[in-house]
Amino acid sequence: MDKMRPNIRHAQVADIERFIQEAGEPNYRVKQIQEWLWQKHAHSFDDMSNLSKALRQKLVEQFTLPALSLDATQLSEDGTLKTRFRTFDDHMIEGVLIPTTERKTACVSSQIGCSLSCKFCATGYMERKRNLSFDEIYDQVVMIKQQTEKTYDANLTNIVFMGMGEPLLNYKNVLAAIERITSPEGLGMSPRRITVSTAGVAKGIKQLGDDQVKFKLALSLHAANDKKRNEIMPINESNNIQALIEALNYFYKKTGNEITFEYILFKDFNDSEKDAMELTKIYRQVPADLINVIEYNSIDQFPFDKPDEDGFERFVEMLQKNRVNVRVRRSRGKDIDAACGQLANKG
Repeated sequence: MDKMRPNIRHAQVADIERFIQEAGEPNYRVKQIQEWLWQKHAHSFDDMSNLSKALRQKLVEQFTLPALSLDATQLSEDGTLKTRFRTFDDHMIEGVLIPTTERKTACVSSQIGCSLSCKFCATGYMERKRNLSFDEIYDQVVMIKQQTEKTYDANLTNIVFMGMGEPLLNYKNVLAAIERITSPEGLGMSPRRITVSTAGVAKGIKQLGDDQVKFKLALSLHAANDKKRNEIMPINESNNIQALIEALNYFYKKTGNEITFEYILFKDFNDSEKDAMELTKIYRQVPADLINVIEYNSIDQFPFDKPDEDGFERFVEMLQKNRVNVRVRRSRGKDIDAACGQLANKG
């Protein structure tokens, strides 16, 4: 990206007003430009068809408009649509559209790669290149929204920050993107339809509480004691389960927002009766709404597999007997590169 010319979507409204004034254009041009940037989703200044050619040329000379572009898509037999996006500086990220009868959910990325090295995640084996800017996050949502309308003739209903990267390690941009997504000048979506999922950054969870955010929070737990969690999620060494329980309680006290636990089942690792009891104990210490028990989408680098159907059902039943509110999330896109980071990692 041109170092001299600023990204127009990072400019303040006052900067655009000043530019319009200096260009000798009427004030209503500011509103038109803002609409093109955030509601009509222009990918270049040339798209801004109700502006004169001369004004578009002046915009080109003064600003840049680095937008994501579609690089590849994969459509699964179950309707899951995975997209690889290319950034202005030639990095690859990915987003997924997950359709069900009741809802159409966009799963979006917050970083290019990830520094947390979770052993079961394809993104964890990629180097973190950089954070995504808030407009790059916004672009993912817009493009998946357009895909939803085109493929399913339906509206996008939900957004989950469960793609590549740790959202709370790109705190400022994630919150700015959500602000734009929920704004009437953006997509006007309800924050209650947005879930931010974290691998467990206790400080970031508390910060969300202090900022009194309105969206939901999910914690990727995946193991119910520190020994096992350290093994598959190195972040647990500096953000252990007790610290996370405290942070989640603080978040709930400040916001009253829904909290869910994510728990991927791994065969002969975290699927025993003892694991179910330990998970129940954690659930009781947090005002959590439910536990999503997730079928694992395997990757080559990780030695674990998912339990067989009987093992899966048995674990869910153990939780239900303990009066835990459980929802089963089946693996989607088994016939495509659906595990997080798989498609972006392909050449």
